[in-house]
Amino acid sequence: MPQASPLSQIKDRFPDAVLDITEFANERILHIKGEHILTVLSGLKADGYNFLADITAIDNLTLGGFERFAVSYHLLCHQTAERLTVKAYILEEDPSLPSVESLWRTADWQEREVFDLFGIIFKEHPDLIRIMNPDDFNGYPLRKDYPRLGHKEREDFPVIDRGIQKKKHSE
Repeated sequence: MPQASPLSQIKDRFPDAVLDITEFANERILHIKGEHILTVLSGLKADGYNFLADITAIDNLTLGGFERFAVSYHLLCHQTAERLTVKAYILEEDPSLPSVESLWRTADWQEREVFDLFGIIFKEHPDLIRIMNPDDFNGYPLRKDYPRLGHKEREDFPVIDRGIQKKKHSE
């Protein structure tokens, strides 16, 4: 199995993709242009980063940054126990990325979750559907411009009595 390559080599291999390389709390972070995500992650997987631990997203609306949205991929190389975060930055006007489900099957559900909560579309995903919100739900609750108290969607939810009684605490 190949060794995980240093980030400087990755920057040399993908000069048009890499925006920056940073480190925070002993974690290396590779910042790239979103359109290159599949190429870069394919290269990293070949280099030994064989485990996709998580995919999440960040809305930089009030923080600034390279673009409004960043999709964060958390990778692990089992051979060296090295961790690497790859942040792919995408435009607000076209919040989409190629799906990486073809590289890691676990990306299937993780991309659905990011789609459902942030509205980021993963092109060529085999079944990109909402998995947490109802199909007719309007909005993306983890975007920073979504109202903190929502659009009052929950006011009509039925209250279910499950027969659970609260215990009184004796003093």
